[in-house]
Amino acid sequence: MTDNTTRVLVVDDEQAIRRYLRVSLGAHGYELFEASTGREALEMVPIARPDMMILDLGLPDLDGVDVTRSLREWSQIPIIILSVRSQESDKVAALDAGADDYITKPFGASELLARIRVALRHANPGETSSVFSTGDLAVDLARRNVQFRQCAVQLTPTEYDILKLFIRNADRVLTHRQIIREVWGGLSYEDELHLLRVNISNLRRKLESDPAKPRYIITEPGVGYRLRTA
Repeated sequence: MTDNTTRVLVVDDEQAIRRYLRVSLGAHGYELFEASTGREALEMVPIARPDMMILDLGLPDLDGVDVTRSLREWSQIPIIILSVRSQESDKVAALDAGADDYITKPFGASELLARIRVALRHANPGETSSVFSTGDLAVDLARRNVQFRQCAVQLTPTEYDILKLFIRNADRVLTHRQIIREVWGGLSYEDELHLLRVNISNLRRKLESDPAKPRYIITEPGVGYRLRTA
């Protein structure tokens, strides 16, 4: 059960979906607000001040990607896309626009609730330790020390920057462009994409028991990568 002051804005033109989410999330203590168009959603955010948004892409007026892009000009509210669109290009576009997560319809309520909890934790980290650990991997961000199976691991500055970005976004999908923008910035995308893949391969070689079957640095095909902690 979550705090009943957690406010969720559901943006979907299908009344049946809004009703289902109202019942499912309401049963877990979430307070729901609803919008059926993109413009209505943009108007409601400053009024209702939700803690997060569940957003469909196929709205009757604005595409959900445009809604996300508009929100990101002034708000960092967590956004979970909930859409029937399953193409990689749609997922990449939404995540690059600033969405925090993407779930394809049909979906399970348990999965959605778990994704909501992750998004809210990321948005409100509170007092966090400078030491990150999951499984056999431990990283002291203050000292820039990396250990795998209690043995020190030497990373290049670029490898460390990528790992630190993953840690700050643990369990979130990061697109290739998001990673490249944070780590490299200015080179051509194709050159940087090759560098990213080389560095991911090196990280897996140093931080995975079986680099061919990674436990931590997970590939999201055609989209990007995710640091898995569970």
